[in-house]
This record gives sequence, C-alpha cells and structure tokens, in this order.
Amino acid sequence: MLQMENVYKDLGEFILKNVSLRVEDGEYLVIIGPTGSGKTILIETLAGIYAPDKGQIFLDGREITKEAPKDRNICMVYQDYMLFPHLNVEKNIAFGLKARKVPRNEIEERVSKAARLLGIERLLHRYPNTLSGGEQQRAAIARAIVMEPAILLLDEPLSALDGITREKLRKELKSLHSFYKTTVIHVTHNFEEVFSLADKVAVMNGGEIVQEGTPEEVFRRPNCEMVANFVGVENLFRGKCITKGDSLEIEVGGLRVISTACEVTESGEVFASVRPEEILMSKSPLDSSARNSFPGIVEDVVNNGTTMKISVDVGLPFVVILTRQGYQDMDLEKGTSVYLTFKASSVHVF
Repeated sequence: MLQMENVYKDLGEFILKNVSLRVEDGEYLVIIGPTGSGKTILIETLAGIYAPDKGQIFLDGREITKEAPKDRNICMVYQDYMLFPHLNVEKNIAFGLKARKVPRNEIEERVSKAARLLGIERLLHRYPNTLSGGEQQRAAIARAIVMEPAILLLDEPLSALDGITREKLRKELKSLHSFYKTTVIHVTHNFEEVFSLADKVAVMNGGEIVQEGTPEEVFRRPNCEMVANFVGVENLFRGKCITKGDSLEIEVGGLRVISTACEVTESGEVFASVRPEEILMSKSPLDSSARNSFPGIVEDVVNNGTTMKISVDVGLPFVVILTRQGYQDMDLEKGTSVYLTFKASSVHVF
C-alpha cells in the first residue's frame, strides 16, 4: 500500500499543496486534471525525482520520503518512451534487470513474458528508431514491468499515439495489470482511459487533490464546480435550494427542480447538475413518476456520429443526448416543441 501524508513541494513556479493520497495494493489509480494542475510533479515526487519539503511517503509501511529513486522499487514510464537508441528492444527491456544482476535465465524469461503480453516478441532484435510510436511505448512499458515494481507510474503513456493504437494499448495495459497485479498510478487527460482502466480516479487542480472516488462517483457526482466543468457536466446550474423532507427544491431561473440525490442538508446557494443521457425527451407530456418535467423548444442539433446532441430551452438551456435512431423517430428540428423529463434522483446537488 502507498500512502502520501500532507506532501508539500515548492518548485517556485508551482507548489504541490499538502497532498494526501492512499493507493491500495493492486489498485489502478488514474489521476486527471487540467494542464498545470500538478499531476506529473506528484508522480515524480513519488518516484523520488523531487524530495518533499514537508510531509511523508510510505510504501508497504516503509517510509521512502528521502530514499533514492533506485531504492524505492518504483518504475516510471513517460509519454516520450525514453528508450536507449543504441540498444535493441530486447536489451532495452532487460537493462534494469541486468543492472540488478538478475540471473541470465530469469532475465530471458521475464523479457520473453512481457514481450509476449505486449505483442512485441517479434521486435526484440529491432532498434528504437525502426519502431512505430506504439511499438516504442510497448517496449518502454515492458522495460518497466519486468522489474516487477511495487508501483508502476505512467505519465500520459498513450497521448502521443493514434486512436487505433491507443485503443489496442489500452487493452494491453488492462491485461498487464490483470496478469502482474501491479499497483498502477496513471496520469492522463483522456476520459476513455479512466473508464476502461481505473479502479479509482483522483482529480487534481492547483497542486491539490480536489476529489477522489470511483469513475462513476467522480463523473456522475462531482463535489465542486471545477470538477463538474472538467469532467464535462453539460447541465450545470446555480440556484437557491429549500429543504423539504428528504428532497430539495432548487429554484433556478424561475424553474423549480426537485432533487433527492443530494448531500446538502441546509437551504441556500447550491449547484445542481443533470447528465444529458438521464433526460427523457418527448413531444407530449409523459405519464411518469419522474418529478421533473418541463416544456421547451429545440434550439440546436449537433450530429456527433452515433449520437445527437440536442439543445433545448425550457427557461434554462438544457442539453440532451439521443441516439440517431431516437432522433429520427422523433422527427426533431430546430423550433420543435418538446418536453424534458428526469427523475429527482438524477439531479445531483453540491
């Protein structure tokens, strides 16, 4: 298990602010956040590249705050591969094992196993400058994973790859994690990587971790406006709420929106959000138990390929996502009168 306790690092132009983090053995943690939020500095501090000014880092109960990087049993893979150009793929992968003086037969076994899992066994004789970006990144990941590290740090490992290669390598990372059971901390801007890989996600902003949880919790129930905006909450409104038993009434732009999915216990100013995919659209009022239903006018339609993004004015600007088939069945266009209906449990309040 990895624990960071109130880790503070002042780099002049950037400060890591009293970060506390706990990562369980075998967990796959993905860290997201805006550019410049401190994601890479955080994992470089874990790797020992930076020594904290304050705070402590523990790995399996052992304090490693001031240990040299080579003694931490933590490996890091950057997005730009950093392979040794004068060594072939096999020697690149084996480099750390040879430095540790691991027996030759064990080196061969570990290199062969990692190369096979990453689909690069036929490339072992090749040199980095003859490989594609995806092949180079596979070699870099193999070089790290053969060390059997306690923690594997990945700094945007897929960001420089094309879409098809990125998808393949994402699946291979999932297989590697399943096979080696290594604890992984993965920095990314790509939300697909969060949902396909993460057991837990942490959101950083301004040198701090502002929210942690499962991908479902963070993306569906953000705890602040910054997280909501960053994860792409489309329908985010600010209003005044009144508590009524086990529900809230939020007054937003003249509308009253009812929520039962809230942790707010007192009346006052709040943010409310509704995911676009949780809103039902119809041309007439629905006979439904849902407690929120509003008439509106279609203002815009955006074709996203497999889905259609519909903007509707109900006194507030709402966004709804429909399948292409659903859109065609409803025969919608700008100016069409519609009704939007959603459950009180779909209205997240913070």
